[in-house]
Amino acid sequence: MPQSSPFTLVLHGGAGSIRPDLLTTEQQEQFKLGLNEALSCGFALLERGASAMDAVCETITLLENNPLFNAGRGAVYTHQGLQELDAAVMEGKHLAAGAVAGVRLVKNPIQLARHIMNDGRHVFLSGAGALEFAQEHQLAIESNTYFETPLRHEQWLALKDTPYYQLDTKNDRIKSNYPPDNKFGTVGAVALDQAGNLAAGTSTGGMCNKKYGRIGDSPIIGAGTYANNKTCAISCTGHGEFFIRGVVAYDISCLMEYAGLSLEEACHRVVMEKLVAVGGEGGLIAVDAQGHIAMPFNSDGMYRAFQTSEGEKGVAMFK
Repeated sequence: MPQSSPFTLVLHGGAGSIRPDLLTTEQQEQFKLGLNEALSCGFALLERGASAMDAVCETITLLENNPLFNAGRGAVYTHQGLQELDAAVMEGKHLAAGAVAGVRLVKNPIQLARHIMNDGRHVFLSGAGALEFAQEHQLAIESNTYFETPLRHEQWLALKDTPYYQLDTKNDRIKSNYPPDNKFGTVGAVALDQAGNLAAGTSTGGMCNKKYGRIGDSPIIGAGTYANNKTCAISCTGHGEFFIRGVVAYDISCLMEYAGLSLEEACHRVVMEKLVAVGGEGGLIAVDAQGHIAMPFNSDGMYRAFQTSEGEKGVAMFK
């Protein structure tokens, strides 16, 4: 019986000030449990021969449903006290993609992004129009209270009367005005399936206390999410403005395709050198067409997990 091609699943639950001194032992175990559950479900699909896109979307759906993470249920509050959700998916074979930004009340924005991709008429929908599309496709819609959690409400109350960003004009850098335990709670997954196809997906509630319909990198193809069978699949998490300006996900793919860098080399150059040089904080997960993985981050920590058909598996939070 011929041996199947290697397959891999990698996921993240956000980056930022994730340190042992800021999380109790109980909290650490809760996060590990949530990451493990999503990983096991997504990887089981790959084992059964499902597509990378199926595995990515199912993995992210579980993370969206987990109130520990800043996506779907448990998403952060905007300045107006609401939840506005962003998500994107992309598959590497045909470079098809779907994305949604600033949508409200959709239980699983990642599923909406996939429906947009499959529909094929558009790539990126936003706001009320995206909600209308979700309703037409009979996706699950929830009341606003479904998304709210006590922790997110407390975070919003602590920030809603403070400046969102402070601009350091001397160094031309944007400084976050968040407390020391700030986390960029975006969730994402990347996968390589048995057919050799790559897929990536990312979902987020954005930044707490965001104003003016602010959109980060997560739903922007090439910035926070990208997949190409020639190179890699990428899902980012961090201070989105910098990931947009650096077109981070596509930059890594380009360094591989045009400069011949390995996945590890390209990820290190972008996350640990180029982002750091402009003050960008965060990280990403990546898998290439051969199943190699990378999970670099320049913040204190990043919730992350991976599993491969070669028997390797890991769940981690800190450096």
